[in-house]
Amino acid sequence: MECRQRSTRVIPRITIVGLGPGHPSRVTTETLDAIASIPHRYLRTVNHPSAHLVEDASSFDHHYESGYSFDDVYNAIVTDLIDAAHKYEHILYAVPGSPLVLERTVSLLREYSREYNKVQLDVLPAVSFLDEVWRALSLDPIDNAIRLIDGHTFATAAANDTGPLVVAHTHANWVLSDIKLAADDIDPGTPVVLLHHLGLPDEQIVRTHWSEIDRIIEADHLTSLYIPHLAQPIGRELVAFHEFARVLREQCPWDKEQTHQSLVRYLIEETYEVVDALMNLNPEDPSTDDALIEELGDLLYQIEFHATIAEQDGRFTMTDVARNVREKLTRRHPHIFGHVVANSSGEVVTNWEEIKKAEKPERTGPFDGVIEGAPGLTYAQKVQSKAKRIGFDWPSIDGPLEKIQEELQEVQRAISAGNPDETFAEVGDLLFAVVNVARHLDIDAESALRAATQKFRGRVEEVQVLAHQQGREIANMTLSELDELWNMVKKGSSH
Repeated sequence: MECRQRSTRVIPRITIVGLGPGHPSRVTTETLDAIASIPHRYLRTVNHPSAHLVEDASSFDHHYESGYSFDDVYNAIVTDLIDAAHKYEHILYAVPGSPLVLERTVSLLREYSREYNKVQLDVLPAVSFLDEVWRALSLDPIDNAIRLIDGHTFATAAANDTGPLVVAHTHANWVLSDIKLAADDIDPGTPVVLLHHLGLPDEQIVRTHWSEIDRIIEADHLTSLYIPHLAQPIGRELVAFHEFARVLREQCPWDKEQTHQSLVRYLIEETYEVVDALMNLNPEDPSTDDALIEELGDLLYQIEFHATIAEQDGRFTMTDVARNVREKLTRRHPHIFGHVVANSSGEVVTNWEEIKKAEKPERTGPFDGVIEGAPGLTYAQKVQSKAKRIGFDWPSIDGPLEKIQEELQEVQRAISAGNPDETFAEVGDLLFAVVNVARHLDIDAESALRAATQKFRGRVEEVQVLAHQQGREIANMTLSELDELWNMVKKGSSH
């Protein structure tokens, strides 16, 4: 009888260690032993005062230079680590601080390990930056009920929250600026403490005020923020607004009856009312902001209404809506959140279209993505722009201008022939040709027509006022009399 030895599958191992808050003396003996005993070593970043302790290590700093977002960076690091673990069977992964505190790559590795059971993780405890924070502030986090949040998610993580907060990952002044902007309703005089390079020879503990958090020091990856007392919650109005929409949906008979479909007409109406408010906005008159604030609020409620319906149906929430658009805009602005260079708005648009094309590979037709339900002028201009991208266009403005003359003659012939259907078609062709001229001149046809209509409306109202001043009614005036008043209005004179 032949005996066969059963093969055993080796599960790759990743030993994860932390390099402490900064000073090499804070690195544990267990971590040093692991570094010495595991030959295949990886660093999340070399930008840490104790990184030199991990000799002959490969770093993932290149992912920070190429990723569109931190999520992209962290996912790329995890993929590389898993590949390396399968290649070498046992690797070491060193991170700043403690792998158990605000280390997203470790969280992702744990999720992968739990879901696929294809890699074993050994996570060694380490001294975190928090120990240096408690030392520097002379505080016990338990006695003071201090909450730790990530600076990258401050606007949402601190929403509806009060009390003392330690804000980590404030690694650049723009992060501190974003935090300040996210809480623009906080008293500028609110005291805060900036903690910089704790435990190192150049340690700084800067006590300042909310309005100065992004102006005092040059923040880096060893900077954090302490807010002793957040007197009012961040984003409290948006949180209250979300709860308000829920109450209406649950208790108002009319709101209860609404569906996504029944609300479409209101969404369109509110959108156009926002447009009206924008058109009437006067930069010299701050009081015109009131109408825009009101109409934007009405439109925001429609968005919140749809999200509330979806939430009740168990499909998605307002959080999903906000996260999705933020992530999409982050991907489509690599010149802001990545390392792509864009020196003009044209380059931004080109990058946007390329990224959009990569995101939606199923769109292969020249007019995919054009909204057919858009207003006619906007729809025509979008179709023309899409056609231009595949080379279907006149090389200069002369072609569209000649086309207008041609289409005008076609309209006149159709009218003379007394054919309503043909006239309808030819008038459409004429309008389409006019839109083409606007596009070649980089003019938005919808806005141009709206402005012209507003101008016409204003002049007709002025003609009516002049007629009334003369004791006449427009309906009873001859065309020449109307022309006279019209010309007076055009010249800006009522005499």
